[in-house]
Amino acid sequence: MIDLGGIGDIAWWQATLATIITVVGAARLTRILTIDDYPPSVAIRIWWQKITRDGSWAKLVTCPWCAGPWITLIAIASFLVSFTTPLLGWAWWLFWGWLTLSYWVSQYVYFDQGKDD
Repeated sequence: MIDLGGIGDIAWWQATLATIITVVGAARLTRILTIDDYPPSVAIRIWWQKITRDGSWAKLVTCPWCAGPWITLIAIASFLVSFTTPLLGWAWWLFWGWLTLSYWVSQYVYFDQGKDD
């Protein structure tokens, strides 16, 4: 068991799985926010660029290197908060797990098509 400093204990395999899900889920959410042509993502990017007047803060929605650390921080913080109640725990695993699995499925399908690009 790994002690999380008074907020709970977690088994080594849960910590390993949570780390993998955090990394891949944060990567997927970063891609959705900064790169994908998914209409809600495009709308968020346009809205953010308008309110930031296309200044230096606008890069948060167009640069994966800029958005990635903040999305990862949100994933880690929400994981730690999930120890406060079982419902939040399940919500964390479902949301970030769904992002992780959707990213793996998309990559599998993409490379299964035999594309070179």
